[in-house]
Amino acid sequence: INNSDANIDDIGTYDDFHTIDWLREMSRNRLRHRQILYRKKESFFRTLKGLHDAWSGWLVVLLVGLAAGTCAGLIDIVTKWLTDVKLGTCSGKFWLNQESCCWNSHTAEPSGTGCSEWKTWATIFGVENSNTGLTYGVNYLLYIVSALIFASLAALLVKMFAPYACGSGIPEVKTILSGFIIRGYLGKWTLLIKSITAPLAVASNLSLGKEGPLVHIASCCGNIFAHLFPKYGKNEAKKREVLSAAAAAGVSVAFGAPVGGVLFSLEEVSYYFPMKTLWRSFFCALTAAFILRSINPFGNSHLVMFYVTYNKPWFLKNSKLGNYPILEVVVVTFITAAASYPNPYTRIDASMMIAELVKECGPVMQNNLCDYTASVVNATFSVVKDPPVTPIGSGLRTALWQLALALLFKGIITVFTFGIKVPTGLFIPSMGVGAIMGRLIGVGVEQLVYNYPDCALWKTSCHAGHSCVTPGLYAMVGAAATLGGVTRMTVSLVVIMFELTGGLQYIVPLMAAAMFSKWVGDAFGNEGIYDGHIRLNGYPFLDNKEEFTHTTLATDVMRPRRGDQPLTVIEQEGMTVGDLEHLVRTTKYNGFPVITSHESQQLIGYLYRRDLILALENAHHNNEHVLSNSLVYFTLHAPTPSLGGANDPVPLRLFNIVDLSPITVTDHTPMEIVVEIFSKLGIKTSTVVKRSLKLLGIITKKDVLRHIAQLNKQDPDSILFN
Repeated sequence: INNSDANIDDIGTYDDFHTIDWLREMSRNRLRHRQILYRKKESFFRTLKGLHDAWSGWLVVLLVGLAAGTCAGLIDIVTKWLTDVKLGTCSGKFWLNQESCCWNSHTAEPSGTGCSEWKTWATIFGVENSNTGLTYGVNYLLYIVSALIFASLAALLVKMFAPYACGSGIPEVKTILSGFIIRGYLGKWTLLIKSITAPLAVASNLSLGKEGPLVHIASCCGNIFAHLFPKYGKNEAKKREVLSAAAAAGVSVAFGAPVGGVLFSLEEVSYYFPMKTLWRSFFCALTAAFILRSINPFGNSHLVMFYVTYNKPWFLKNSKLGNYPILEVVVVTFITAAASYPNPYTRIDASMMIAELVKECGPVMQNNLCDYTASVVNATFSVVKDPPVTPIGSGLRTALWQLALALLFKGIITVFTFGIKVPTGLFIPSMGVGAIMGRLIGVGVEQLVYNYPDCALWKTSCHAGHSCVTPGLYAMVGAAATLGGVTRMTVSLVVIMFELTGGLQYIVPLMAAAMFSKWVGDAFGNEGIYDGHIRLNGYPFLDNKEEFTHTTLATDVMRPRRGDQPLTVIEQEGMTVGDLEHLVRTTKYNGFPVITSHESQQLIGYLYRRDLILALENAHHNNEHVLSNSLVYFTLHAPTPSLGGANDPVPLRLFNIVDLSPITVTDHTPMEIVVEIFSKLGIKTSTVVKRSLKLLGIITKKDVLRHIAQLNKQDPDSILFN
């Protein structure tokens, strides 16, 4: 008898666009671990191998953290340089951005020209002093041309080399972490192209950020390094522990928030998050943040561009244009660049705009946002700790109009930008819109306090003649509220914003903003932007946080339904190799129930399609006497073959590739229990039987998702198949 129960390397792997079986993967990992413990007694080398296996988890997250921090630092440097190239270049040192070029004479004015070393394009072409209109026109034209070149190049690279590099990546990473297989999405080409095109896309001044792409890039690093360790590379469930840590590192380098990154991975993207993954995720995020700070891309010894501290207490998817992705990018970029340049707050990078909006006005601040009619510098003292409330000046009045126009433009263009075929992130655009709104409200409240000092709302908190309102803090809270409304993040959002501001005393207003924004957002729909994109793309994501409230039964969902073809099954004995090969060739099912016989229909186990294919190929390769008419037995003991000629077919035993304990429910099991089983255990298939174990049908994860979609009055056929 040919025994094909030996370990086959590819047994247990999955095809593209398939769902993993979490229980099976964890069972395989426990078996591997027991084998390592048993073999440690054989030799000193086996002991060392066991120790290497034990600490490989820490090693792989260390490598991921190092790679993620390095990639983020380089991306930040290149992004800043490309963003400033649209406005000009540093004389004699073209590789420096505007801030580095003007290090000794930096101005806080966002529309300022910087310094004598920094040359605008009009100056370089010799038209700076000839005509004011011509100077503005040359700078305007080259701003638009540069943006179009950057965006077109990014779209072209994505389309030609790595289509998966477009978009944010967070919805897909979330789907992958739930157990879905998307081959190539976290591959080397995706990592390379996304690392190149993310700075190009951000520098084109499209209403997008690099924070979402950084999570995707870090996850690519996690996937690549996981394959260096068989413990993680050959087990899809263990690999997702590394990917969870990588997602935490991505948020850590995006915002300089290691703790917030861990909570983001736990709250927003991870499906399975054991305690050891929590510690490793924190270590990975901390390593990435340390590397980013060592690179110091912002030149301020902080992890983020808009690190702020306050001293006061707080009292298109289906459009015709979408069929032409490069043209779509060019059109959106042209509109964005043409409308952005006249406004100094949309002309600059979104992160720089947020940095301006969240700053507190002080004696050294001389931009329009701090242009009040009275100076905060007095002849008798140089710095006023608590400056008096003063009415707004002409510069601030102009800035408020510009911010109002920027709010309208950013709010509209972000909707059209998110989803085009370049790397796009939604964190910074959302925070930018919220920061503008918050700053406007903050200035408004400040002036109300000035004009109505005796109002009961603030009379007891604000002393007469002194300011108790910080518009920059309003901008920060507004940024948190908008981002929370878009993503439905709560705890992780508050921690990220806390790490940004560095002030523990602002936890309460940030918590209030996050909670109220979530409540308001939930009033319009329970899903955040990433869940919405998962649904639009048809990914089979079963949210383990959602509750199933309907009263249907398993028999209402299982297949076959009444009128369908009978269920395709495998008999325990009596089938030949040819029968199984014909079964695989003529069907597309991912697995087959194994029964005793067609007469009894009693369930024995479940056999996955890929395992059957690999076992048959392995049997043909190892034994030339395994022929099409060889009998196949799925039993522990097979009958002894009769003596015959040397070329007679030998029986084949495939007992060990059968799952003898599949998750099974009865036909009257409520679907709320079935949904809990699928979401909490992470299984991909469940068999349905009568109480006598007679097989009735099967339920797959996609059947459950289709059923939920149908009950929610959505298109059940939108769930992605193979």
